[in-house]
Amino acid sequence: MLPRTVLMSSFFFLLAFVTCTSVPMTPTSPDENTTEFIRARCGGTRYPDLCYTSLSGYAAAVQHSPLKLARVATNVTLARLRALCSHVSALRRASGAGHVAAALRDCAEELGDAADHVGRTATELRELESVEEPEVAWRVSSAQTWMSAALTYEGTCSDGFRNVGSGGTSSVEADVCRRVGKVKKYTSNALALVNGLVDGR
Repeated sequence: MLPRTVLMSSFFFLLAFVTCTSVPMTPTSPDENTTEFIRARCGGTRYPDLCYTSLSGYAAAVQHSPLKLARVATNVTLARLRALCSHVSALRRASGAGHVAAALRDCAEELGDAADHVGRTATELRELESVEEPEVAWRVSSAQTWMSAALTYEGTCSDGFRNVGSGGTSSVEADVCRRVGKVKKYTSNALALVNGLVDGR
């Protein structure tokens, strides 16, 4: 038989192991201060409620960094734009020929250009993590330019349906314009957060 001291040591080691491994792992909740930081920054956007609800879930990644918040907002906008571009492209393929098909084709191209510009904005913001003045100001300015251009392309998509001749009653036109309008709000908010980087990162 094993000595009593060995048996007792083995028992307490096993007990400690079981106790430690049975503790449940709970997900960490976002820091309340961080979500309030996001709410405050979103207060400077045109659509603050949408800004907060769309970005507060990324509080752990954002922490208290205006730059990280602008990057997250840009990436969220890019994802929305790409999804919308795919939707419009699918509508175009199913529309056949005619004025609506032409408007959808042009819209898909405009949205593709908008997504490209938002992607360029994301690149500029990513580079900001490792640059110093005076390059910081130059990259922020470039990000602002790309994001502003994306908003213009999105607006051009909606404007293209004015010549369709349906007077806004086409279900396809209404669907696309509604979706574009929603994406424009995301883009506008992201641009506002990028503009907020002028005073610092």
